[in-house]
Amino acid sequence: MLDLIVRGGTLPDGTTADIGIRGDKIAEIAPRIEAEAPDIDARGDLVAPPFVDPHFHLDATLSYGTPRANRSGTLLEGIDLWGELRDIATVDEMIDRAVAYCDWAVSMGLLAIRTHVDTTPDHLRGVEAMLEVQRRVAPYLDLQLVAFPQDGLFRAPNGLRNLTRALDMGVGVVGGIPHFERTMEEGARSVRTLCELAAARGLPVDMHCDETDDPMSRHIETLAAETTRFGLTQVAGSHLTSMHSMDNYYVSKLIPLIAEAGIAAIPNPIINITLQGRHDNYPKRRGLTRVKEMQAAGIAVGWGQDCVLDPWYSLGTADMLDVAFMGMHVAQMTHPAEMARCFEMVTATNAAILGLDYGLRVGAPASLVVLDAATPTEALRLRPARLAVISKGKVVSRQPRGAATLTLPGRPDTVDRRHAPHP
Repeated sequence: MLDLIVRGGTLPDGTTADIGIRGDKIAEIAPRIEAEAPDIDARGDLVAPPFVDPHFHLDATLSYGTPRANRSGTLLEGIDLWGELRDIATVDEMIDRAVAYCDWAVSMGLLAIRTHVDTTPDHLRGVEAMLEVQRRVAPYLDLQLVAFPQDGLFRAPNGLRNLTRALDMGVGVVGGIPHFERTMEEGARSVRTLCELAAARGLPVDMHCDETDDPMSRHIETLAAETTRFGLTQVAGSHLTSMHSMDNYYVSKLIPLIAEAGIAAIPNPIINITLQGRHDNYPKRRGLTRVKEMQAAGIAVGWGQDCVLDPWYSLGTADMLDVAFMGMHVAQMTHPAEMARCFEMVTATNAAILGLDYGLRVGAPASLVVLDAATPTEALRLRPARLAVISKGKVVSRQPRGAATLTLPGRPDTVDRRHAPHP
């Protein structure tokens, strides 16, 4: 007996199928399921795995303007503003903001987030708050926490001690920010120390790496070497923006090292293009890492959101299709296969980077999204309504279709901007 059937949806590969759900698992996928159960009519609509955000800062989200706006728009001013905010924000305030953002996320079909949690201050209120958020949203959203020494592992007083305390409290991923240490040498030492710590505890690593326009910031090279040395298997390098300024010959050596180590890459296109290049006059650098080149080498590359309404970014909607849309343009991924890949990057690829068993297959978690679009590329173009969001077998959000009513002589009564026929 099935609890729910999603009928007639178009899957990302173009096939049409019914999806039967029992409990919190997908129990059946077939051209037609004859069983009787409550159903969702998805005929003509795209049915996809849930969206996944592999890089976010939930402790800072929805705080824009506190203590004041970022006037320069730079990464460094954002870090300074966050340093002020984290010492006045209460645990309850951070919980309220983060849970509200998770509501936004669910409404957009975003059902898994990896968030970096600042471990710099001795009070660790952000860690306390995010652990509580993780507990509250667990029934409907998979939330992973990264211990993140925002001010530097060695640059900040008690940096290593506080990061270790956060891991002891239950944070499950080791993070770092080597390019923010005082020297290149200390940055490399922080990478070695953090990888050794992750190996000893059997934890994944997700490190802010080379988020700078400086082509000599090459900590991803050290991360690749230490990943190989310790035999780490779940490692990601986030941002990697210095690669857009590096010498091409050096990059021709670097990319194979990243691939050999099995490291995933997480660029954050909206934030990277906003924060990077601020010291350039003209020409201005795009600030995005070498996405297509890494993918060609077999590296898993997933788009991340990074920030929404916080000291670094003044906009954002929790829509991973906004992220993919920006990434598609900045990386110039406009071939039909590349556009489809951008959709996959914010669904299947990101889920794999986070070690999540998502997917449209029998036995997988019954988490999926019905979109008011016919194909993944049309979903990118429209960033359409999420007609239904199912998390772990339960319908957790619905939206109406995005059609507009027209009053034009001789023209249709409605328009939905869908280019493919809709039944």
